[in-house]
Amino acid sequence: MASPNSPAPHRAPWREKWNVIIFGHDTFAGHLFDLLLLIVILLSVLVVLLDSVRKLHDSYGSYFLVAEWCFTLLFTLEYVARLACATNVRRYATSFFGIVDFIAVVPVYLGLVFGITHTFTLARALRLLRIFRILKLTQFMGEATALRIALRASLYKITIFIFAVLTVVILVGALMYQIEGEQYGFTSIPTAMYWAIVTVTTVGYGDISPHTVAGRMIASVLMVLGYGIIAVPTGIVSFEFARASTQLIQRPCPNCLFSFHDKDASHCKRCGSLLG
Repeated sequence: MASPNSPAPHRAPWREKWNVIIFGHDTFAGHLFDLLLLIVILLSVLVVLLDSVRKLHDSYGSYFLVAEWCFTLLFTLEYVARLACATNVRRYATSFFGIVDFIAVVPVYLGLVFGITHTFTLARALRLLRIFRILKLTQFMGEATALRIALRASLYKITIFIFAVLTVVILVGALMYQIEGEQYGFTSIPTAMYWAIVTVTTVGYGDISPHTVAGRMIASVLMVLGYGIIAVPTGIVSFEFARASTQLIQRPCPNCLFSFHDKDASHCKRCGSLLG
């Protein structure tokens, strides 16, 4: 199975050339294109951040608007160029980076038509994920795969654990509502549940606090319980991650070069090619 962005026969020379530059990451031109793209993305995000400051907006708002439209036009041209030179247009458009590239240009046009705030252009920051390709951080995909497997394996246990914690929060909230009452800020059971969540997670905002002896005793127990509650999901995920790491082996796929697969895998989990 061919890579979605690898040059195909019977294509116009200019499409093959730009395919290598835009989608390639192993050539000087490809690296330069990605580096310039990241710089433009950073500048576009910076413009949105600065424009959100009222003093700067009042003084330089028109300049920020012009810069934002310039960046939008550049990203639009880049997205059209990717569609034009991609070997498989549908696969690129529906891929993760294809969707992110689309999101990078849509907010400004939607804002022009429907009046949506331009702050949504901060979604362009998602495009900074391309730095993983530029710095060749894909070598850590094995660890990412192991983490995904661990989170999936931990989902059932953590779900049961969360329901148990919610049960405790509801019971303690109802109890504190009866003990403390409205005079001390526990105006309803949901408000008391909010206090219980803040307490059991050891956040401790301090906007609501118990004043009675019984309420403080319950709060103390809940605080101590909170440390144990924090440790439980961490231990579950750590155990599953360690187990998932031992189940993966490094065996590069001959097609897409993805290196980490299950020990008993016969086909690549990314592209489906037969493993050697």
